[in-house]
Amino acid sequence: MEFRPCIDLHEGKVKQIVGSTLDDREKPTENFVSEKPPEYYARLFQKDGLYGGHIIMLGKGNEEAAFRALAAFPGGLQIGGGITPDNALFYLSKGASHVIVTSYIFRDGRLDFERLKEMVDLVGKDRLVLDLSCRKKEGRYYVVTDRWQRFTDFELSEQNIRLLEKYCSEFLVHGVDVEGKKLGFDKDLTLLLARCARIPVTYAGGISGLLDLEEFAQAGKGKINATIGSALDIFGGPMSYEETVRWFMKRKVSIDLHS
Repeated sequence: MEFRPCIDLHEGKVKQIVGSTLDDREKPTENFVSEKPPEYYARLFQKDGLYGGHIIMLGKGNEEAAFRALAAFPGGLQIGGGITPDNALFYLSKGASHVIVTSYIFRDGRLDFERLKEMVDLVGKDRLVLDLSCRKKEGRYYVVTDRWQRFTDFELSEQNIRLLEKYCSEFLVHGVDVEGKKLGFDKDLTLLLARCARIPVTYAGGISGLLDLEEFAQAGKGKINATIGSALDIFGGPMSYEETVRWFMKRKVSIDLHS
């Protein structure tokens, strides 16, 4: 279980947004808009040895900001948001460790295997992360695309997770129903991921304190990585970033001593 930090970019700025409010027609609900540039956060994560975090470009106009963050922490951050075969290799050449893909492979509400295989052939399985961010409908979780507004028919079931594991190195999963709301993590989703996934998984959404982290670690059986955004004080929240980093470091030391 690792701490995987995030840099969410919207209109060229680092922001924390309630994911379920992202919509082209209206201005999304913003929890936080940073006065600091994205490279500030990238350098902070590099200093603390937090590899494997992700930059998410929420809409257009974020490319330059993303390039600055990647240059500040080369090889340390993944990138997602509008990734296609036309730009994937370019972002890797700019310093991204992996590209994160959702909408390109889930076309018209369905998984497009030809597009998935195209991405794998282009960048390689080892540098591809599949974003399976999801929302609950009728008691089941389904992947959502187009800024998390459109449901696909792809259910996060054990069978489907096993299927996609063959094509990528990691999964990134936002619990969209709780993302950005600081109301606690989606326990049912965490249990599902811990039960089914056999490759690294990073969960994001709702973790709001160290007690939440303890419960999350238990629900995730200590193997699901965690992203924390709006709750952290570096993004305007009440949760100490430094204490969070120390929590993960102490946990890792404890596990190493007992292994």
